[in-house]
Amino acid sequence: MTSKSQESGKGSMTVQEAGHKGGEARKEELGPEGYAEMGRKGGEARKEELGPEGYAEMGRKGGEARKEELGPEGYAEMGRKGGEARKEELGPEGYAEMGRKGGEAVSQDRQHMAEIGREGGHARAASGGNDGGNGRGSSGGGSSNRGGTSAQHAEAGRQSHKNR
Repeated sequence: MTSKSQESGKGSMTVQEAGHKGGEARKEELGPEGYAEMGRKGGEARKEELGPEGYAEMGRKGGEARKEELGPEGYAEMGRKGGEARKEELGPEGYAEMGRKGGEAVSQDRQHMAEIGREGGHARAASGGNDGGNGRGSSGGGSSNRGGTSAQHAEAGRQSHKNR
């Protein structure tokens, strides 16, 4: 397939190749810091142009494209690496705090909580209420149907009294 520039006899470079060549020249001209600054300013301008919803949509589409590019395993690996890096940044206390805040935020969505409760109930009913003998639930933790062993309940009780 020939490009328009090749057909007209004006050169052998495609528009894409010319753009790439110009970008490389500009990058060399500005240096790494200047080129990064130019990109940051362009991103800010685009964000303002699109507004919050448009910018979020652009990010969602980009994430989907990247996910398709990497495949399920590659995308999962990218997430793991990002999570590990964030965990190192925050440290154990910061990471625990992030999890606590996330849990609080999720628990505010009553519809979501009801849905996962229903799913758990259906799963338990489908298994006949048997938890596989792991010492939790109604099949090995005594007469209670609250989940957890008697020892776990006792420990939870001791811990809850510490906070009073």
